[in-house]
Amino acid sequence: MIDNHLKKAEHNLKAVTDFRDIGYSDWSTSASFYALYHCLLALTLKFGFQSRNQSCTFAFVEDLINKKKISLEINDIKEIFDKEIEENLSHSDKILDIREFMQYSYTTSLDDEKFARLVERTKHLFNKIRKEIEKE
Repeated sequence: MIDNHLKKAEHNLKAVTDFRDIGYSDWSTSASFYALYHCLLALTLKFGFQSRNQSCTFAFVEDLINKKKISLEINDIKEIFDKEIEENLSHSDKILDIREFMQYSYTTSLDDEKFARLVERTKHLFNKIRKEIEKE
């Protein structure tokens, strides 16, 4: 199951640029989120747990961080899930805030700078989470 979640994560990571290429960069933000979320689902499975609830998944990963069972940081998780909403979503660079702005606004395209930031942060976190999964 871990490998299947990683395959789904890779599929969604590819979709980030594919959506942009066909003119749907607003959907790139959701693909970014789900690429990282499926990595986290794989991580929870590594620790013997399966989740079907986003809040529970993030709470479990946060608990792993707090107990120092993984080397991810709280700010890594807050990049994609945070209980505190930014005041002005259109000016935030967090993946979560970019996703929420694009998902709930009427905007249909992500500007080049935000898209580059989205891809950079997504790949960085994707690789960081994957390394945690691959640790012995």
